[in-house]
Amino acid sequence: MEDKAYLCIDLKSFYASVECVERGLDPMTANLVVADSERTDKTICLAVSVNMKKSGVKNRCRLFEIPKNIDYVIAPPRMQKYIDYSCAVYDLYLDYFSKDDVYVYSIDECFIDITPYLNIYKKTPREMAEFLLKEISRKIGIRASCGIGTNLYLTKIALDITAKKADDFIGELNQETFKETLWNHQPLTDFWRIGPGTQRTLNNIGIYTMGQIAWASEEKLYEVFGIDAELLIDHAWGIEPVTIADIKEYQPKSNSISQGQVLAKDYSYKQAEIIVKEMMDLLSLQLVDKQLYTSNISLMIGYSNRYNLKGSTGSLTLDFDTNSDTVLIENVVKLYSRLVNKSAMVRRVTVSCNKLTADPVSFVQSNLFEEISQKDIEKDNAAQKAIIEIKKRFGKDAILKGMNFEEGATTRERNHQIGGHKSGK
Repeated sequence: MEDKAYLCIDLKSFYASVECVERGLDPMTANLVVADSERTDKTICLAVSVNMKKSGVKNRCRLFEIPKNIDYVIAPPRMQKYIDYSCAVYDLYLDYFSKDDVYVYSIDECFIDITPYLNIYKKTPREMAEFLLKEISRKIGIRASCGIGTNLYLTKIALDITAKKADDFIGELNQETFKETLWNHQPLTDFWRIGPGTQRTLNNIGIYTMGQIAWASEEKLYEVFGIDAELLIDHAWGIEPVTIADIKEYQPKSNSISQGQVLAKDYSYKQAEIIVKEMMDLLSLQLVDKQLYTSNISLMIGYSNRYNLKGSTGSLTLDFDTNSDTVLIENVVKLYSRLVNKSAMVRRVTVSCNKLTADPVSFVQSNLFEEISQKDIEKDNAAQKAIIEIKKRFGKDAILKGMNFEEGATTRERNHQIGGHKSGK
């Protein structure tokens, strides 16, 4: 069987590097942070430049935590700009590889199956990595690091752990070199898919390294982790059977769409209800636009840190499939009033529409609700379609509802954001 060869390429300090390139600064030597300084000095930095990291400044720090003796540039976030750069890098990959062999893992990270291309380009995996990193630097202006591996897991580990210590930002692993060099590596959280909780659980049973996982009692691991033990054991031996083709062929059994936001300040019960209604209104438009229907909605509410309260979560199943804003908003308000601690201030909200289908099983009947008839829903649906067309043609602010102008409403502001941050240009 032919040995597989994968690359995992990461754009170093991506947002900060883009801002450096835009300003004519060297992304590797400039001191720059990406943060919205218009908020407060407690705002979180979305990214810090490579040189700032070398100076001990941590990624995702707050502005006030940056040492006063460091001179640096503050760049406001421009999410659309970062998307444009990411697309440019992806287009570069497509100059050399089929899209079927490229898997975008995140805005700044990508897996590539280079197995079929090594003979075509007459290069070794390392030569291929070196070539691509030079092309990204030459054409885009950003430095990148790369992991090389014989499966997706080893490729990711080569990037996350090995490449960081390499002068050329390239790490390379196969099963044997993985066992030789990383079986005793600590902490375990450096390894893909091992978080602090998993590490604590492993530590509690006397396991501190991947080598110890490999040689541990499988019966004990399954007792502690259940079916997740299979993944831990495979990864401890450097095994990963899933390929990029497998990922692209995967079809989830169920799907959903959601909207979530962290509020800029503490919201009262009534103020947060406006946010919930706005978010469901936007979700219903998405459903109509995609010609999808939902029969289940869920809500997650997080409270202000001042209360030290566990968040409230719950769901509500409808008697029929729908994408009507009238039906969905009415029901999410019912769910909200049932779940939320009315005396606590709200800080985080997530609304989801679940069990999506393009082929609704049943619609509301005219006698099911006194207030809402099938004719009403069809009228709402026609109005929603008209709203979608107007927004597509004239922009998101072309049509707004009364609730969007109430105190505390966020839709107008979020219409000019991507991922909760300024879209920029």
